[in-house]
Amino acid sequence: MTNPTPTLKQSKNGLPRRLIAYTITLFLAITLNFFLPHAMPGDPLALIAGSAVQQMNEEQIAELRASYGLDEPLVVQYGRYLWRLARGDLGQSYRFSGGRSVAEVLGERFVWTFSLVAISLTLAALCGVFLGAWAAWRHGSLRDLSLLTALFALRSVPPFWLAMILIPLFAVRWQLLPVGDSYSFPRPDGWHRVTDVARHAVLPVTVLALAYLPTAFALMRSSMLGEIGADYIRAARAKGVGEQRVLYYHALRNAILPVITAFALDFGQLLGGVLLIETVFNYRGLGSMMFEAVKSRDYPLLQGGFLLFTVGVLSINLITDLVYPRLDPRARETGS
Repeated sequence: MTNPTPTLKQSKNGLPRRLIAYTITLFLAITLNFFLPHAMPGDPLALIAGSAVQQMNEEQIAELRASYGLDEPLVVQYGRYLWRLARGDLGQSYRFSGGRSVAEVLGERFVWTFSLVAISLTLAALCGVFLGAWAAWRHGSLRDLSLLTALFALRSVPPFWLAMILIPLFAVRWQLLPVGDSYSFPRPDGWHRVTDVARHAVLPVTVLALAYLPTAFALMRSSMLGEIGADYIRAARAKGVGEQRVLYYHALRNAILPVITAFALDFGQLLGGVLLIETVFNYRGLGSMMFEAVKSRDYPLLQGGFLLFTVGVLSINLITDLVYPRLDPRARETGS
C-alpha cells in the first residue's frame, strides 16, 4: 500500500519552488511592463502639453521633460520605476490631470472591470457545468449532438463581432438596453441607480459569458464522460441510487475539478478579452482606460494597468496551485 505521507510532504516542499517561480515571473513581467510602452512610437511630451508645446522654447520644454523624468536615460528611469514600485508608488498619470495618481485611477476603474469578469465567468461556468454534465449523461443522443454543435459554432464567433451585432439590435433598433459608459448621466438615486448599472452591464456581460460558455461546456462534458464509467458510479447505481443523485452528487463532484482549474486559467484570458469588449461598448473600466492610455502615451498608467493584470493572473494561478491538491487528493501524487 502506498504511503500518502511522502507525497503530501513532497507537495508541501514544492511550495517554495512555486513561490520562487512566480516571483521570477512577476519580475520579468514588471521589466517588460516598463520597456514595452517606451517602445511605442511618438513623444509623450507632445500629448502631455498638447498644442502648447509648440509655443514653448527649448528651456521650457527641457524643464517640462525633466519634471516628468523623461530627460533621463531609460535605464535610470527603469531603476527609479523599480524603487517607486517597491514603495507602492505607481506614479502620476499624464492624461488624468489634477494630481490624480495611477493607483487612484486604477482603483476606480478596477471595480467595474472585476465585476464584469467575475459575473460573466461565474455565469458561463455555472451554465457550462450543468449543460456539460447533462449532455455527457445523454452522450450520443440527438440533444447531446445538437447542443455540442451549437456551442462549438458559438465558439467560432469572435466576441467583438457578437458585440457589434447585439449593439445595433438591443441598443439602437429596439432601444431595450443602454450602451456607452457603465451608468447614465446624471446618475439616478436609490434603487434606480442599481438597476441603471445592471442595465448597462447586460450586453458586455452577455458577450463575455457567451465567449467562455463553450469552453466550460466542453471541459465539463469531457470530464464527465471520463467519470461515467468509473467503478464508484456503477456501485452507486447497483445500490439503487437515483440517476439524478448519481449525476449531480457523485459524478459532478469529481468531474468539476478540471473546470475549476480552467476557471482560474481562463480568468486571466478573460481579463485580456475584456479590454476589447469594454472598448467596443465604451464601458467605464480598465479596458477603455488602457485604450485611452495607449493613445495618449501615458506610460505610468499603462505600466500600472499591465502590472495590475499581471498580479491578478499570477495570484489566481497561485491560489489554484495551492487549493487544487486539497480539492483533489490525486493531484498530490504528482505534486512537486
